[in-house]
Amino acid sequence: MFEELICRMSGGPMDELPLSALLDEAPVALALLDLGGRVVLVNRAYEALTGADRSGLAGLGCMHALRCDFCAKGCPVPEGRRAFSPVSHNGDIIARDRQRIPVRMTVALVPAADGAEAFFLETVQDMREVSELTRSGQAYSVKGFIGDSPKMRRVLDMIQSVAQTNSSVLITGETGTGKDLLAEAIHKASDRANGPFVKVNCGALPDTLLESELFGHLKGAFTGADRNKPGRFRMAHGGSLFLTEIGDLSLALQVKLLSFLDDRVVYPLGGNTGQEVDVRIIAATHRDLEAMAREGRFRRDLLFRLNVVRVHLPPLRERDRDVQLLRKHFLKVFCERFNKTVKGFSEEAARVLDHYPFPGNVRELRNIVEYAVNFCQTEGIRLEDLPEYILDQGPAPAEVQGPFDAAGRLPERSAAGSPGRGRETWAEAERRMIVEALMRSKGRKGRAAELLGWGRSTLWRKIRRHGIEG
Repeated sequence: MFEELICRMSGGPMDELPLSALLDEAPVALALLDLGGRVVLVNRAYEALTGADRSGLAGLGCMHALRCDFCAKGCPVPEGRRAFSPVSHNGDIIARDRQRIPVRMTVALVPAADGAEAFFLETVQDMREVSELTRSGQAYSVKGFIGDSPKMRRVLDMIQSVAQTNSSVLITGETGTGKDLLAEAIHKASDRANGPFVKVNCGALPDTLLESELFGHLKGAFTGADRNKPGRFRMAHGGSLFLTEIGDLSLALQVKLLSFLDDRVVYPLGGNTGQEVDVRIIAATHRDLEAMAREGRFRRDLLFRLNVVRVHLPPLRERDRDVQLLRKHFLKVFCERFNKTVKGFSEEAARVLDHYPFPGNVRELRNIVEYAVNFCQTEGIRLEDLPEYILDQGPAPAEVQGPFDAAGRLPERSAAGSPGRGRETWAEAERRMIVEALMRSKGRKGRAAELLGWGRSTLWRKIRRHGIEG
């Protein structure tokens, strides 16, 4: 009976729609159950959340389909109750990949047109993001950002208000401060969250390819254009287009971007007919665009268009106690990834990190902790577990002279920690990590990737980058 349910609409060619097609458009997981609590119909979001193939769910009891702990904690469906108002409960489900997912589940009894009992409707809302904020402490964790310093609090407080407009956003900040993460957070907090988030690195491609990548092209527009290509602007229709490294955009493409911001029409290469596109532009750069505009390397009128809302991400050295919060966060992340039981940092290692300037900002801190967890063989990360380039930063502040020698330098690593090696950069350290992992895995790259906590494609890319043979 439920498979034949239709939604009747008034007028036009859409008088009747299959209920399953209508439910598939809902952004939340939904399930229809018969009065015996058996699954009759689920939507696409339910299938994505649970990892189950919906074609195999029909006829299963809800307890076996959803695998939620609410089933044994007062859910009215298995208890056979009929007269109840909608019931909501926070619980956990076990997805088909055995992942535990926190959810908020609501069960309602839906009557038929004549008032008789018809079916149960379940909604299952994914609460992973909310759960993560609760565990971390919402005071300093928002949309993937962690920070309790005044400057970061101002940035985090801006996300919601910035997200509720369609104005162009310019994100500035040094490399490694999290500009990409902020752009995605603004998109996800906006009413465009269900639309696409498309990222383009303006410094990664030459002009000819970048123009085609952004605006698209028609078949025959240039040699090799054997088919039409929509371009990233059209792909981002209804969502957000994130242009990172906007300072690397050529003057010619700056003109085309300015034209789009004026009329919101995209003209593909080889075509004279434009197409209107509904896209929010978020741009980011580590460059000083005002100085570039004064030098004639960036159009001032484009800067005005992009700079409607500006958000500046402070460098890590200006974020006070955030280094400690981030250090603990990354330690937990990499201990879980590498299956290690490192409990913290020694006093000397903590002092060094507290006073290191982090020119690579949060990204560099993440790399440092990843390196240290990889090579730490004790319960706490010591000086010798840190990358050596950090230990060559000159004299320490007077109040933390403890681990330094009389010349104001950190001592060389012990022979056990790094026999015969001099100071090494992060690139050198990463290369050595890969080589050691390959040796431990006897050349099996899949196993080496597991030891490093990377995907196979990531390991292959880094092997090529570092020129490692074999």
